Amino acid sequence: MSYVAVYSVATPDTPNKVLTHFDDIAATLAEQGVRFERWQPAATDKGASDAELVAAYQAQIEALGYARVEVLRVTGDHAQKDELRAQFLDERRDSEDDVWVFLAGQGLFALHIGDSVYAVRCEKNDLLVIPAGMAHWFDMGENPHVVALRLFNTATGSVPEFTDDEIARRFPGLDD
Repeated sequence: MSYVAVYSVATPDTPNKVLTHFDDIAATLAEQGVRFERWQPAATDKGASDAELVAAYQAQIEALGYARVEVLRVTGDHAQKDELRAQFLDERRDSEDDVWVFLAGQGLFALHIGDSVYAVRCEKNDLLVIPAGMAHWFDMGENPHVVALRLFNTATGSVPEFTDDEIARRFPGLDD
């Protein structure tokens, strides 16, 4: 189930509120400039290739206007799952929008906005657009299952700038 849990940076163990209704999640995130939508699933085979997945969602991708798309697939048996997970766990600001469309599985984004952290659990059919420059991190969990489209403003993709803040270590991850 998708949700948003809103924490004060001073109390990382206890959220101030947890929202599970789609409209509430979307409205709360929109107030912060973050886009959250539910996409209609495209007809794809379970073993579809990356190219087939991109083709199945091409019309929706083009409507968003991003220049590049890549497919991220990480499951519990992926040989580099720990390395892939680790590259997203530190707080960062990206040079362009960070756009994810979940086709399967789940992941937890944490958006650090002022004195709050918005923990957004995304799952199949969720679109999340984090604006360029917004501090955030992502956890796919210790035993990940995620298939997602990542969209980029430019052909070269985003360049993360790490904040060197340890805040991500204080907040619950996907498995907590």
